[in-house]
Amino acid sequence: MGSWGAGLYSVDFAADLRGAIKAVARLPFEPDRLVGILCESEPGAANHPDDEDHTTFWLVVADQFAKRGIVCAAVTDRALAVIDEGRDLAMLAKLGMDAPGLAKRRKQLAELRARLAAPVAAKPRAVLKQPQPYVFAVGDLVIYPASGGKCINPYFPSKDKIPDWQQDSWGAALIVANGRTFDFLAWYRPLALADALPAKPDLAGLRVPARWLLRRPGTCSAAHVRKMEMETLATLPLDPEKLARHFPAMRPGTAYAVDDISIANQLGTGPDTLADLMAKPQPPQWKRQLYPPLTSLDEVLSG
Repeated sequence: MGSWGAGLYSVDFAADLRGAIKAVARLPFEPDRLVGILCESEPGAANHPDDEDHTTFWLVVADQFAKRGIVCAAVTDRALAVIDEGRDLAMLAKLGMDAPGLAKRRKQLAELRARLAAPVAAKPRAVLKQPQPYVFAVGDLVIYPASGGKCINPYFPSKDKIPDWQQDSWGAALIVANGRTFDFLAWYRPLALADALPAKPDLAGLRVPARWLLRRPGTCSAAHVRKMEMETLATLPLDPEKLARHFPAMRPGTAYAVDDISIANQLGTGPDTLADLMAKPQPPQWKRQLYPPLTSLDEVLSG
């Protein structure tokens, strides 16, 4: 527990879950289905009372549903039980929260309980009326400007607002998979160039031997494509058998779509590349699957 604060959103898990709820609330489903999706995305926290995030999960879901006017009696009942049975305070005490912190948390829980116990009027939600359009096709080879190995952060209004960001290189990525979670939320899986290039590359320049790393999935909107100044050089033919041979346990981007984690987090290049991304393959049951780098795009292309 350590330095976690007493506030409901002081811990990273709660803040991340709030973001996931914001994304899931855009889906045109009934409240019970939304809860099911959240439980599927965090099965340990949702279903196991001994999990350190269990009480936080139900309190945050109930709080966010109430604030958004999403009426779900089952969620409210779970959260009220967590509060009334003292399970949240007991877990925080077990994790090491001190007496002053527990006192602050107890006060916050009392305020939350009062809000949850009050009648909640259902509010109309702004939901997706159709699946998110794909901004990249499988096989798209994209390039983008970089600074010290970092792409443009699309959450800033412009690259001029990013501290110390000055373009000094270029990155590239091949989109090797895409999909839509729950048939609505689009995600992409990049095979990213491991080492930044000093000059803007062309297609021929990216077909020479170089290190390419399979990165985690991520989301990307048309607005982020513009902000990151991404350009598609070509759409290359991928060989499914070669992909499966090199990346046998490549998983879909379900969790990343639910949490709306941007592909920008996966497009860093050398000198920013982390050493653990060069690791040997791990057992399929590992949550994070790592693969050694390819030495050429030809290793996954047809022909």
